[in-house]
Amino acid sequence: MKYHVSLDIDLKKNPYKGKYISIEGIDGSGKTTQVEQLARYFKAQGKNVIQTREPRKIGVIGEIAQKVLNGELKMSPLALQYLFATDRVLSQEEVIIPALKRGDVVISDRCFWSAIVYGILDRTGGNYDYKEADFMLVVYSILSMYHRFIVPDYTFYLKIPLATAVSRLKKKDDVKEIYEHKEKLKKVIEGYDWLSEKFAREIIPVDGRKSVGEVTKEMVGKIEI
Repeated sequence: MKYHVSLDIDLKKNPYKGKYISIEGIDGSGKTTQVEQLARYFKAQGKNVIQTREPRKIGVIGEIAQKVLNGELKMSPLALQYLFATDRVLSQEEVIIPALKRGDVVISDRCFWSAIVYGILDRTGGNYDYKEADFMLVVYSILSMYHRFIVPDYTFYLKIPLATAVSRLKKKDDVKEIYEHKEKLKKVIEGYDWLSEKFAREIIPVDGRKSVGEVTKEMVGKIEI
């Protein structure tokens, strides 16, 4: 039996004195580099900076997730997404919220927004539409009155073409993760483009093809602290 549920709930904003910044994008877009660049910039401004990433590579959950991503451990796509969700809950409780309460600047390599893109990819193979996005938002309790994830004050989406991503990833020395294959990368780009249009007030696209310095300067120019 089907049950109709209708709701209009705003995303949960950061209520604390600290600032929460997230950088999103496909693998190879330069997220990790820009997290480092922003951290260096704000430290130079005298700010206390906390760097983090999602999913985390440490802790019981983070270690399992990393093994799945590296292909060392098999897990169904749905189970993997719930594993990511568990890690995000712990990350918010253990790292992000305490830091924001202290007034720190939190800079994260990805946040819950990536769960929408990768979750839909795992569920449908890349059929990005409102129905699937709303499903993922509900699954993550983002559209729920109970335990919603805090939305970053600034989310930057580093946009790069598929060819650029593939070229950069070929230079990596690490083990290739399960999402770092050309066809999946293409679908993930479509997902991020779609997501940044659907949530245009929350996500700021930045041309990731520019030099490292130019990208950092553009983001800094949009951040008010």
